[in-house]
Amino acid sequence: MTEVSTSRPQRRLKTWSALGNLRRLPTEYEIVTHGLNYTTRPGRRTALESNPTTPMNMWYLTYRDKSPLQAEDWNGFRDPDEMTYRKYVTMQDEQETVIEGVLDEYGTTGHDQSLPAEWLRFLGTVFTPTRFPGHALQMCSAYLAHMAPSSYITNCALFAGGDLLRRVTVVAYRTRQLQDAVPGVGGIGTDERRVWEEHEAWQPAREALEKLLIAYDWGECFTAMNLVLRPTLDEILIRQVANLAHVNNDDLTWLLLSNLATDVDRCVRWSTALARYAVEQREANRDVFRRWVDRWTPRADAAAAALGRLFEELPPSGRDARTVAEAAASARRRVLSEAGLAE
Repeated sequence: MTEVSTSRPQRRLKTWSALGNLRRLPTEYEIVTHGLNYTTRPGRRTALESNPTTPMNMWYLTYRDKSPLQAEDWNGFRDPDEMTYRKYVTMQDEQETVIEGVLDEYGTTGHDQSLPAEWLRFLGTVFTPTRFPGHALQMCSAYLAHMAPSSYITNCALFAGGDLLRRVTVVAYRTRQLQDAVPGVGGIGTDERRVWEEHEAWQPAREALEKLLIAYDWGECFTAMNLVLRPTLDEILIRQVANLAHVNNDDLTWLLLSNLATDVDRCVRWSTALARYAVEQREANRDVFRRWVDRWTPRADAAAAALGRLFEELPPSGRDARTVAEAAASARRRVLSEAGLAE
């Protein structure tokens, strides 16, 4: 007589079991974001399926897997905005509709022809060259996305790169608009590269960004860019230039930069959330962050001090260089405080 088995059949795992013991249905954000980074797949021996000593496997091993910034589970991080590709494209399409409406409305009113020559020269020295630092930050964001240890971080960095591409595009369009309206004034549309490469006030910022391009460790790249350099430079090149544009009756530039500031705020939210998560995962990460912050802060301060001197050259509505630099440092301290890394 055959013995009948009384053991229960093993319970089949749910489709979303890869996300861990959620005890709930995953959100759309989690479904389309989780586990998309092939180089961090479970059970891997190397990042890529090739000889462990190939250059790219050694690169991932050195600058990601053996980074001083470590966590037991990077997949536990969540973007506070829960940004997905569909959500991002829809949101930015709406923002671009706003941008196009502003540009079209002001483009037919003779707005730019009414701007003072001093302000136009300021724009040609401080505003229109920002597509160069914007492109440098975009490349670094793309690198961070490529090296991140979780697809949740990768997607945040990719969307940040998209934001920076939008910034470069908006500045380029505004540059051409100004060049057509006031040809030859302030070197707008013709001298930006020379200003970026040779103007004394831009050199500390250029040096900092060029060094950022060779900050290969993913954790240092994230810290230097998202917690130090971007908060410092964005305060000057987005917020302070916008405020000064409003004072100088350049409402078009003010509105454009105010729109771009929404991208800045979103970057701060996910960056500070990631830093807090890293420290929650491993308390020793706080010291790792602080070492990198201490390394990059002097470079950010030097960039702010030099750019601040350009604000003094704008009579009668210019600003003291020290005031500009202190505002930038204060903005950076707020970000570090939100990240739980305040001194």
